[in-house]
Amino acid sequence: MNTLNHFDTPQLELLHRGKVRDSYRAPSGERLIVVTDRLSAFDSVLETPVAHKGAVLNGLAAFWFDKTQHIIPNHVISLLDPNVTLAKEAEPIRVEMVVRNYLTGSMLRGYQNGQRTFSGVTVPDGLTKHQKFPEPIVTPTTKEESDREITPENLVSEGWVTAELYEQMRVKALELFNFASQWMAERGIILVDTKYEFGLLDGELILIDEIHTPDSSRFWSAEDYAKNPEAVEQIDKEYVRQWLIANKQDGQYPRALTPEVSAEATRRYLDIYERITGAPLPAATETTTGGDVQARLIGNLVQAGIMKDA
Repeated sequence: MNTLNHFDTPQLELLHRGKVRDSYRAPSGERLIVVTDRLSAFDSVLETPVAHKGAVLNGLAAFWFDKTQHIIPNHVISLLDPNVTLAKEAEPIRVEMVVRNYLTGSMLRGYQNGQRTFSGVTVPDGLTKHQKFPEPIVTPTTKEESDREITPENLVSEGWVTAELYEQMRVKALELFNFASQWMAERGIILVDTKYEFGLLDGELILIDEIHTPDSSRFWSAEDYAKNPEAVEQIDKEYVRQWLIANKQDGQYPRALTPEVSAEATRRYLDIYERITGAPLPAATETTTGGDVQARLIGNLVQAGIMKDA
């Protein structure tokens, strides 16, 4: 199946190549974000791309950016292709606002080892695996080479943000989380935890990066959680992580996925897109370019005046 593992062109200035997203300078001076089908797990990019993953991430982020404009402005100008977003250039705030509503993931591991305070938030003894908190909590981390937990007070004292700006981000993060939680609950999905990234545009706080995607969030099936909270499985890329763990050899994770695992990962990404938006991913059945993602992408950028037809 055709995938977008890598995109490069001498026509555009490369600003940043991430694990999944590549950013370019558009001729207009704005930022062009290309979301690839690369999959990152355990701080490493796998050799096997996952078909439609980039379009799912880009499409879901666009869906949520549109749905949450009443809460906070965002950086999206337009979608030029299922895998490409044209965005406003904002000054990023180097803080991830992580919102959690259940005891799971890295927080659960810390809790089981006796930790009770997380980024300045103290939780009580006696909690069980995957237990829901009375209300969502915000546990910020810094965006460094290795993200670290940090208290709001230390974010301010270390110069990451002002106290006023942090409070703005905290309030908006909780508003976004509560809005999305209700939306997903009506569709049988639990938004377990997620992260938000913000930036400043002409001094105004806006939402950037991605929002409520399978790569930035943890989702559970509400039906499965009701049956057995401690055994509930994530309906996101955790499937791939678990396969990598099961096939670890000599302390090393596999560098590539089998065709069967890659196909199942694609199915899961497409499924969560449809469950959230209520419609299948349009690009999943596109046949106008014979399934050639790169050709479609270039054609759309040429049509938008971003690239010249070479």
